[in-house]
Amino acid sequence: MELIKSREGFAPFGSYQTWYRITGDLECGRTPLVILHGGPGCTHDYVDAYKDVAAGGYPVIHYDQLGNGRSTHLPDKPSSFWTPQLFLDELDNLLEHLGIQERYAVLGQSWGGMLGSLHAARRPAGLRCFVIANSPVDMRVWVEEANRLRAELPPQVQETLLRHEATGDFSAPEYIAATRVFYDRHVCRLDPWPDEVVRTFEQVDADPTVYRAMAGPNEFHIIGNTKDLSVLDCLGKINVPCLLISGRYDEATPLVVKPFIDIIPGIRWALFENSSHMPHVEERVACMGTVVTFLDENL
Repeated sequence: MELIKSREGFAPFGSYQTWYRITGDLECGRTPLVILHGGPGCTHDYVDAYKDVAAGGYPVIHYDQLGNGRSTHLPDKPSSFWTPQLFLDELDNLLEHLGIQERYAVLGQSWGGMLGSLHAARRPAGLRCFVIANSPVDMRVWVEEANRLRAELPPQVQETLLRHEATGDFSAPEYIAATRVFYDRHVCRLDPWPDEVVRTFEQVDADPTVYRAMAGPNEFHIIGNTKDLSVLDCLGKINVPCLLISGRYDEATPLVVKPFIDIIPGIRWALFENSSHMPHVEERVACMGTVVTFLDENL
């Protein structure tokens, strides 16, 4: 089997740097797929598996959004600095830096799907198709569903979560352990977690600036500046072929993703029965096959 080449680089973004990696050859004539990771405030590592799409002939571009991973960190910036518009501008800048703004596809995972929806709603001329993976439409619905899922956790776990949230003590070992119970059910059901998933969580712990500012202390206690974010009004403006991915046990529950299905014309939904929030690692081969088939049919 021929090894697919990759290269890394940095795209200047004002006075900052956006780290990126290209798997495959941008000169091959096939449409590149740009991966938007989640968070806000995670890194590309946990969605690294999507590089497998390059075996289907499509160059794959991963990058770390500003403030995260190998891109410029800005721990002293106030919460108001971190906005969806900042990350939209960064995406546009990366597309132009790589010279692919005339023809590309986007896959957005979790928060990345919200960012991708905002991008796609502007109907950029070069966007050819859009994959929405495990993403919320409205953060208020996300929190409502997270609370419903929390209510199914063991009573002592629920009590621990509520007690520490009441005092704001999110770093207590007991709170972190209780959080992991939720994560093992609804974020990644593999045991142990793959190394690339662990790497992302370790990097968020090392510099939680963006995650804390925009999301909160974890996936279900959303108190950051995106707590009222909704992309509902954007969905009717999306005019490219779309694929929706989610997992049977996903924190992005059917109610969370339903507006994508109801509003985006012609969207297809792939529900992975043995996955939660990360079908790309939980059912890696099937997930990659679904994405490549979608790209084959629409590019």
